[in-house]
Amino acid sequence: MREPPPNVSDADVLAAVRAHWSDEVDGAEHLPVGFGAHHWSATVRGRPAWFVTLDAFDGKQDAASLEATYAAASGLMFPLDFVVAPVPSHAGTWTVPFAGGALSVTPWIAGENPATLDLGLVSDMLRRLQAVTPTPGVREWTTITPPTLPADLVSLVQQPWDKGPYGERARSAVRGRLDAIEEWSASYHALADLARRRPWVLTHGEPGPHNLMVTGDKTRMVDWETLRLAPAERDWRTLVERGLPTDGLDAAMLELFDLEWRLDEISQYAAWFSAPHTGTASDRVAMGGLLHELVRATFQPGG
Repeated sequence: MREPPPNVSDADVLAAVRAHWSDEVDGAEHLPVGFGAHHWSATVRGRPAWFVTLDAFDGKQDAASLEATYAAASGLMFPLDFVVAPVPSHAGTWTVPFAGGALSVTPWIAGENPATLDLGLVSDMLRRLQAVTPTPGVREWTTITPPTLPADLVSLVQQPWDKGPYGERARSAVRGRLDAIEEWSASYHALADLARRRPWVLTHGEPGPHNLMVTGDKTRMVDWETLRLAPAERDWRTLVERGLPTDGLDAAMLELFDLEWRLDEISQYAAWFSAPHTGTASDRVAMGGLLHELVRATFQPGG
């Protein structure tokens, strides 16, 4: 997130990292990066050494499932040299309870997100991931938004969204697309039933440029909170959107995961803007995301 959480200071994070991971850490600073979680750099002798993440529990994860997911991701670091996953705490856990969520620590990667996606390189990374035999702790994919989402939104837009500067604009935008949302939701759940009859493999979930770090001649994949067993198209969709040919891919599964992204974004942002907000940088990003998902073209995978 662009802003630090209101109830957590850099000093709080520093104390937690020193207590649970390394007493050599001498500083922590909030980073205005990412979306959905909060991040800090943790320094040793004044140099960044660790990347600290505070994950909130938003209905997709709880403490046990996040711990299992990060443990499974850490197990991938041996067979897959591009995986950057959390390191264990002194207690041997991959997360520790913190500020109502879970804190985790990964090695600091001194690199940058790529400006564009190298389709060949990332395709190779995904094929290697898909070839790994899953461990018992890996969570299975399941639908994110419920069949009741359209009805829930119909009810939600009946009330004013007057708790922040973007509320009424967001409410009007959602209200104008309720029929489309109903169609998208019906298609999503029909395709989800079909997905259960498809082969499932390990998937990252969001293998886009924001979760890749380039360090010299090495590209690494970060943020494994979304690791799931699922149809491979859960990952391939991101690459197809950027021009990857669809030969050998399942068009129905590509559509499923495009609909999932769209509906989840709309659901999250509707909750966001019907609640109190103040017009922060994160609010502006969220508003842009909501409007984009409501009006963008329907996903049409092409060769």
